[in-house]
Amino acid sequence: MENNNSPEKVNCLIIGSGPAGYTAAIYAARANMNPVLYQGIQPGGQLTITTEVENYPGYPDGVQGPEMMLQFERQATRMGADIRYGIVTKVDLSSHPFKVEVDENNWLQVNALIISTGASAKWLGLPSEQRLNGQGVSACAVCDGFFFKGKEVAIVGAGDTAAEEALYLSKICSKVHMIIRRDEMRASKIMQDRVINKHNIIIYWNTETEEVIGENKVEAVRIIHNKTGEKTNIPVSAFFVAIGHKPNAEIFTGWLDMDDAGYIKTIPGTSKTNIEGVFAAGDVQDKIYRQAVTAAGSGCMAALDAERFLSEKGFH
Repeated sequence: MENNNSPEKVNCLIIGSGPAGYTAAIYAARANMNPVLYQGIQPGGQLTITTEVENYPGYPDGVQGPEMMLQFERQATRMGADIRYGIVTKVDLSSHPFKVEVDENNWLQVNALIISTGASAKWLGLPSEQRLNGQGVSACAVCDGFFFKGKEVAIVGAGDTAAEEALYLSKICSKVHMIIRRDEMRASKIMQDRVINKHNIIIYWNTETEEVIGENKVEAVRIIHNKTGEKTNIPVSAFFVAIGHKPNAEIFTGWLDMDDAGYIKTIPGTSKTNIEGVFAAGDVQDKIYRQAVTAAGSGCMAALDAERFLSEKGFH
């Protein structure tokens, strides 16, 4: 690991700047752990591509996602956290203190590491989908479904998450058009039965989304039937993509235990990973809830776990 400069020593390093990272920074700073937080490729995380957040406690009138993340950042800074732009590009967790590379050239020497790099929604890759993201296109029905109460919506996906989100939407929307690429679903049998038997969920088998239609908001979705090539426009007010998430954990492959989908495994009830002194919080280790409030809670857990670890090792 050639580097002429001696590495900067960091007591507590937090990677990622969504609700989990910023909450960890707030707690770590208040505990005099001198945390350094690197914001990563998307400062503020997934909430920066969300418009209105109505389900985070303490905001009775709702709040814009980017504004909420700026408030988190300001609070962490006020507590004394060192917030920096930069991307962590490599780690060496073979011995303690850990070695962490930032922006491919700066190495840090780290006593406690909190990973809160989040997960990224998988998208279909349509230009219209990206253009209308936040204008009726969403990757989170639980977050945004409420805004389309009583309206017709579409959802694409065939797994348990898609089935769950379709059922959630069916309770608040007048009709849910479910677009499924094959002639079967990947979801568990019980979830499939629930979706198929729900009177206001209409399933389109063997179909793919060709385009989301609308100028400044979603007005319809054009689907193409795989077997016949026939195209249909379905008038809808929203388009939900539920084809999965990808945890941002690639640089930890080979170091940390992960599940089949690449989510970092933590010891149940804690933020601890298989390496002592390395903690994970937020969506990078949570594929079930994936909410801002649960991410913030796990960020708090990570900071408290890290504080205990540092105290036991005599670092502060």
